[in-house]
Amino acid sequence: MKWPKSLTFIRHGESVYNQLKAIKEQNPEYKKFQNLFDKEFIVAQSEDWPSEELRLLAKKIWDGTRLGMGDYSTPLTEAGSLQALEIGRALKENIPLPDIIYISPYLRTRQTFEEIKKNWPELGDIKTVHEERIREQEHGLNILFNDWRVYYVFNPLQGLLFKLEGDYEYRYLNGENKADVRERVRSFISTLIRENSEQNVLIVSHHLTLLCLRANLERWDREKFIEIDRTEKPINCGVTTYLGHADKGDKGRLLLKEYNQKFY
Repeated sequence: MKWPKSLTFIRHGESVYNQLKAIKEQNPEYKKFQNLFDKEFIVAQSEDWPSEELRLLAKKIWDGTRLGMGDYSTPLTEAGSLQALEIGRALKENIPLPDIIYISPYLRTRQTFEEIKKNWPELGDIKTVHEERIREQEHGLNILFNDWRVYYVFNPLQGLLFKLEGDYEYRYLNGENKADVRERVRSFISTLIRENSEQNVLIVSHHLTLLCLRANLERWDREKFIEIDRTEKPINCGVTTYLGHADKGDKGRLLLKEYNQKFY
């Protein structure tokens, strides 16, 4: 069989960016900004948006919620570290020892793996690869704002372009769209076939990387991708498992066994 024997994918634990999103959702001023944005954005058709009131609100939100760090260097929160610790214990009891481990080079994924190892120290003896192709989607200029609504208020033409292209095709300035990420994940899958046939593979990576992996393995179209991203988002430290199955000609394939399992 050309495919891995098993593939287990772990999304990183809660990061400070994930925490920031949750904090904003509880902020009455952010809710005011969100409501006004949604009201203006739905009818925006030209450069006469946003209103001055919306710009002032966006500036206030931006000033109060800047992380001041790049996506590569965004760390786990304390809760995220505890999630990863629990996942390490669960993985040791539920999956075979991997033959190889692929990790996104971003700080939060590397930290997640270090916490996992504390409850499964044998992982420290396994070949580990920091794989660029499974990094998070690059969000370009939006990294300065840490909020897509604030980004569009200060870049109104980009907001209009997003309305025309949609979430799947749109690229933030200096960033990637979802199809771009899907393409590099497709390249990574070719490496799994070429180098990890009949092996047990562990991956520690990101939300969108997981959806792109699923989309490629399960042959999703654009609409299916958008629907799953809307209704079944990967959770922090969620566990997704594929098992290899032989078919005619012994080429085989990976079939989804579990998606987004929570062990903490």
